[in-house]
Amino acid sequence: MAGPIILGDITQIALGFIDSVMVGAIHSTRLAAASLVMNVLAIPYVMGIGVTFSISPLVARSRGQGHYGRPAHILFNGFVLCGIVAFLLALLIHLNAGIVFHLGQDPVVAQLARPYLIVMGWSTLPMLLFLGLKQFSDALEYTRVGMVISLSAIPVNFCLNWILIYGHFGMPRYELLGAGIGTLISRCLVLVALLLVIVRHRVFADYRRRWTSTARLRWKTMKALIRIGIPSSLQYGMEAGAFAFSGIMIGWLGATQQAAHQIAISLATLTYHVSLGFSAAGAIRVAHAYGQKDQAALRKIGYSTLRISFLWGALCALMFILLKSRLPFLFNDEAPVVAAASVLLVIAAVFQVSDSMQAVSVGLLRGLHDVRMPTFLVVIAYWVIGLPVGYWLAFPLHLQSAGIWIGLTIGLTASATLLGFRFSRSVQKKV
Repeated sequence: MAGPIILGDITQIALGFIDSVMVGAIHSTRLAAASLVMNVLAIPYVMGIGVTFSISPLVARSRGQGHYGRPAHILFNGFVLCGIVAFLLALLIHLNAGIVFHLGQDPVVAQLARPYLIVMGWSTLPMLLFLGLKQFSDALEYTRVGMVISLSAIPVNFCLNWILIYGHFGMPRYELLGAGIGTLISRCLVLVALLLVIVRHRVFADYRRRWTSTARLRWKTMKALIRIGIPSSLQYGMEAGAFAFSGIMIGWLGATQQAAHQIAISLATLTYHVSLGFSAAGAIRVAHAYGQKDQAALRKIGYSTLRISFLWGALCALMFILLKSRLPFLFNDEAPVVAAASVLLVIAAVFQVSDSMQAVSVGLLRGLHDVRMPTFLVVIAYWVIGLPVGYWLAFPLHLQSAGIWIGLTIGLTASATLLGFRFSRSVQKKV
């Protein structure tokens, strides 16, 4: 079940990954600007995704309880909620795009980043609406629908980037801004495609037949979505915020360190989103078992998903160590950037297991509708432990970007430990 979810979710991140690779080939300042924008967007971007995660556990639990008329009602309310949140986030980003000039970054990098930030901010609107629809289809276990549509965005985005970044077919050479426009168009296209499938494909016919009686806004349903969505949003926002603030601190060290950070964080983000796929699948299966009040299934699903996450993290760690000197060349071939990125990839290898297991633990707890305490634990792990330690190592102890990444490793390990223990305790109480 996780495979199609993983491929679909990675595609959304792959659009930013493609942007980084294609603009990094121009110059490291473009790569640094892309990194700055991704760091600024990280908190609103991931918080918005957290809101979409409220749809799947409610739909899956309704199916487990045998309420087959309720999923369409949840989708309607969830789609409206996602649209409101996405529009407000995009507007907030646009109105505050000048923040890039007040983060202590290289002036050239900041100048390049502002227009790219505005376009990428508006691209969150179609992206979150698409993910809301995808959460619905995933929760009904039609996971291949979102996967196929998501994968189709990759060649589309690549072609649009090739035209708009480098100025082919008579188009102006937009460089970094062209990458943003290409991503925006790609995300609009996949939204329209998935919406058409849900509205017209026969596999969703049973839910469409109930549409007239269920397509109504109700505060009770919206409240249930918010009760899960807002804490989930804060959970992912706190983690993304820690990495984003780390990226901003690394920007104080110069464009080379910033570009190296962007290479390492892009690769770590890809491996993390595979873990998020396991997390989403585990949350859906756990929510379904929770609706059926099957405690044995809860334990079996939860612990097997955690074991899978451990194995995935170990595999990623091995890959980063073995390929630490080769992977940076996917983005940039400037020797100082490659050398700095290689060091960061070794540190990233250390936290792969912790990162994977904490991501899955959050999803499993969300499937049990346990979201408030995990949010508090995430804040403690990253903002009380990880970031202060990283700052201390980077600046007073002069370890620079490596020190910040060591602090993140400590924060991720604390998060994995606290959340794993929380799930172990919670699953014993659910019936």
